[in-house]
Amino acid sequence: MARRGARRTASEQRAYSAETEWTEADLALLEELKSAEALLPQDAPRALLSVRLSVLTEDTTSPVRQELDLRLLARDMGCRVVGVASDLNVSATRVPPWKRKELGDWLNNRSPEFDVLLFWKLDRFIRRLSDLSTMIDWCLEYGKNLVSKNDSIDLTTTAGKIMVTIVGGIAEIEAANTSTRVASLWDYAKTQGEWLVGKPAYGYVTTEDESGKVALSIDEDAYRALHWCRRAAMREKSASARRMVKVLVRAGLCGPGLTASTLLRRLKNPALMGYRVEEDKNGGQRRSKLVLGKDGKPIKVAEPIFTEDEFNTLQAALHRRSKDQPTRQPGGATKFLGVLVCADCQTNMTVQKTTNKVGTYRYLRCSGCRSGGLGAPNPEDVYNQLVTDVLSVLGNEPVQTREYAQGAEARKKVKRLEESVAYYMKELEPGGRFTKTRFTREQAEETLDKLISELETIDPDTTQDRWVNVHNGKTFREHWEEGGMEAMAADLLRVGVKCEIKRSKVQGVRAPRIHMKLMIPKDVRDRLILKEDDFAEAF
Repeated sequence: MARRGARRTASEQRAYSAETEWTEADLALLEELKSAEALLPQDAPRALLSVRLSVLTEDTTSPVRQELDLRLLARDMGCRVVGVASDLNVSATRVPPWKRKELGDWLNNRSPEFDVLLFWKLDRFIRRLSDLSTMIDWCLEYGKNLVSKNDSIDLTTTAGKIMVTIVGGIAEIEAANTSTRVASLWDYAKTQGEWLVGKPAYGYVTTEDESGKVALSIDEDAYRALHWCRRAAMREKSASARRMVKVLVRAGLCGPGLTASTLLRRLKNPALMGYRVEEDKNGGQRRSKLVLGKDGKPIKVAEPIFTEDEFNTLQAALHRRSKDQPTRQPGGATKFLGVLVCADCQTNMTVQKTTNKVGTYRYLRCSGCRSGGLGAPNPEDVYNQLVTDVLSVLGNEPVQTREYAQGAEARKKVKRLEESVAYYMKELEPGGRFTKTRFTREQAEETLDKLISELETIDPDTTQDRWVNVHNGKTFREHWEEGGMEAMAADLLRVGVKCEIKRSKVQGVRAPRIHMKLMIPKDVRDRLILKEDDFAEAF
């Protein structure tokens, strides 16, 4: 009972952490700090605050306190706060900084907008030494600094770099110890006949037995759905998984998000016999396998939904049907998936095969219209027409890559020139060192004109950290000719290009008339720019 109570408390804590409230005193301090920021010079360093929390408890520091402490630190450093990246209910062990919702957007898309990243404590920011190393490399490349409120971390010094590595190693050891304890609990739980932790397999729900212990019981709706699927699969003309999904969703026994692959995975799970299972990590497919006890027999944790004979005959029926299915193509049966959509229901057009006595035919159909709508025959003709239309509109667009340009060198040059101009102007005033002779005045005035001209040639934009688009010398026509339809489909999906397929019946003709309408976003040129992933090597 105590364990169940602890789980409910954790759930309540997570719900509360996402709705953190500011007190009147907190808001007053916030306004005071913002007023102090307004007095900072325009060229003051810009600070981004990173706030993270997994679960809010009495022992953790609330997001409000983290933000206020970091704003106080920014004031002491003379930095202007340009944003707060608040990621709550996020594990620093599982989710690195660049993959978090708010902080990840700043790191990947808004890096020119800040100079220093402030966080409350290293374990609030990062937990893995490899992730820390990646962040240090990124900061050094982009000219950013990492500063912690409660750790001696500052990338502008050698000692700070060493300290951040040491503290990061300690944080990783702590996370590893937590992971070891959790893994040990799971290893113990898998050997027990009682249900201790974890989410039960589909078909079962957690309840309490007479003694108050957690137990598994059969979900009635799931029981009906699973047995109906078994009867449908055992028929002489068995129903397909897609057909089963439609019937179950229509009957209200399953939610609208159910897919054929999910249903098949449920039907093949040996947990339906009441046994404990674990994920089989051999191979790329998600499968479950039985957990054997010390006696070499499966561990029973619940009453069976299927007997062993029922389960085995179901597997044989599913296996027979799977042997009749065509071999999956590496790139999928449908090209331009997600680009070709039905003009009537706006769902994706997919290739479906129909086989009769004459032969096998391939059609493009949708999933929203009745019976898939009128079938568009010869998908290759649709693909080729789409390629032609896209090339005529976007083929001559240059392939550009977004790169990060720092303005530090330009700022140093501007500062040097401004100081030189100010010096010559001062010394050219009456009584200055350059006013003693006509020669020195003329030489000084000539030098001053050169300095002013050089200063005017510097583009103010180059003094700022910014993104610049670099053309690699190719057009998208050349890029797609090299990569084929797969490269074009990936780019069109990335930039949000759609092609609506309208099918209209022609009297006396079996095949419908196909109308194609290319839908291109207004900002397609900006979307076409390739944005390299600075953290790709860390995955």
